[in-house]
This record gives sequence, C-alpha cells and structure tokens, in this order.
Amino acid sequence: MNASIAALGMAIFFTLSGFLITTTLLYRPSVVEFLIRRLCRIVPLAWLFTLVVLAFVHASFPVYIAHLFFFGNLPPFWLTGYTSHLWSLGVEMQFYLTIAAICLMFGRRGLWCIPFLCLLVTANRMLTHTLVSIVTSLRADEILVGGVLALACNTPHLPLIRKFLAWVNPLVLLPLAVLASNDLCGSIDYLRPYLVASMVGSTLFQSPRTAVARLLQSRILAYIAAISYALYILHPIVSWGWLASGSLLVKYSKRIPELAAVFALAHLSTFYFEHFWISAGKRWSKRLSRKARLDTASVA
Repeated sequence: MNASIAALGMAIFFTLSGFLITTTLLYRPSVVEFLIRRLCRIVPLAWLFTLVVLAFVHASFPVYIAHLFFFGNLPPFWLTGYTSHLWSLGVEMQFYLTIAAICLMFGRRGLWCIPFLCLLVTANRMLTHTLVSIVTSLRADEILVGGVLALACNTPHLPLIRKFLAWVNPLVLLPLAVLASNDLCGSIDYLRPYLVASMVGSTLFQSPRTAVARLLQSRILAYIAAISYALYILHPIVSWGWLASGSLLVKYSKRIPELAAVFALAHLSTFYFEHFWISAGKRWSKRLSRKARLDTASVA
C-alpha cells in the first residue's frame, strides 16, 4: 500500500504540474517570463534545504553541483539518503527547460509535440520493462500527460475528449490508478499516467454539487495545497536522528509532534520565505515584459 500511494501521489503531482505549465504557456507564451516565475517558485527553498543538508553530510563538490542543477536523479545518481526525495525536482526542472527550449524555437505551436513525447517515454518504459523509475526518460510521461490534458481542455476542436472526461467518474478511476501504481500488478503500470490524467481531468468537469467537487474545494485541502511544496521539501526531517529512533511504537508516538513541526515549518516557509521570492519573480517578469513592449514600440 505504501508503494501504491507513493507512486500514485507522484503521478497526480506530475500530472497537475504538467497541466499547469502547459496551460500557462498556452496563454502566456513568454519563455523568459515563464522561467523567471518558475525558478523563483522552485529554486530558493530547494537550494536552501539542499545546502543545509549537504553541508551536514559533508558532501563532495560534484554532489553539490548535481543537486543545485537538478540532475541528481540521473545516472550515476548523486542523491543522498537525506535528499533522495528530490529526484522529482530533477524531473520537474528538466521538463521546464525542455519545454521552454521547444517554445523558444517553435513558439506556442511547439506545445503540440507534448503528446508525441509522452507516448515516446511510455514506449521507452515498455521496451526497457520499467514500471517505476526516477530517471526522467523513464518517468516523464507522468508530467507530459498533464500537458496533453491541458491541450485537450484548452482546444475547442477536441470535444470528444472533454465529453469523455465529463462522463467518467473519478471514483471509478481511483482504484484502477492505485493498481497501476504498484509494480506487483505488472503491465498495467504502463497505463498509470493515462489513468491518473483521466482521473484528474474528470474532476475539472464535475458538477460543483457532487461530493467529489465539494471535497476538492474544502478549505482544509486548499490550505494543504498552498503549503504542499514546502511540505514536500521539508517532510524528510521526521526520519532524522532522534526523531526516527526507538521501537516501532516509540517512533509512531513521535509522529504527531513531528507532523505538527513539519506543518509549522511549511506554513512559515510558504507565507514568508517563499512568498517573498514568488512576489519578486512576478515583479521581475512584469518589469521585463514591460521593457520588451517598450522596446518593440520604439522599434516600430
């Protein structure tokens, strides 16, 4: 069950991320503005956490470079026991740079390569018999399929896809997605990105009166969503040192204060430290956009 929930959670996270990034670039195609905002959102907390942890474990210089430039998830694998969860940031950042480069070369039309890239990654998984991996070329279909979902939802010429998403029930897809998130279930794992994307997509077309829609709009989930990035970065501290010592009963008795501490740190990080950098990124991108418009007007 732990394996299923972990893989399913990451698939949902990647799908949402791919959906957000592709939708953003569809309506705000400025690549430089996109990169400034994304880097200001992701990098400050990730680098702060990484620098503190790597200093603590006396990491070598190449390990620092792999972490700070987000390729620690690639062979020969540079992640440490304290930073192993940051593999997904590597997938994220590599996706950002790839999609930014494609948009820089081909503009908004380049986004239509996303479905083909998604199928290519899934085909690579099937050829190498890889059900779950942290390597980008064997995992990126989960984030690319979010881009496919964004294209389907924002393109008026694809009504059949939207009709399917409006018809399917996410609660029916959920158990299938759980099964596809465990390597004990074999080849169904290759369908995990597409089952999760269908499940996520179906929630976009739910009537606001359904139980699922009301749950997803609850204040508690909205708050968890707001601090989720900080929770993700900081959560491993519950398994460090004294916090993870003792018998099974003792370790689990520490979980409540541990989780309270992680939520408190995530709250402070989100609404103070991260808020500063996100606001700065918005200011810098707006300033750059304004300067570009003035330069264009002066040339004209």
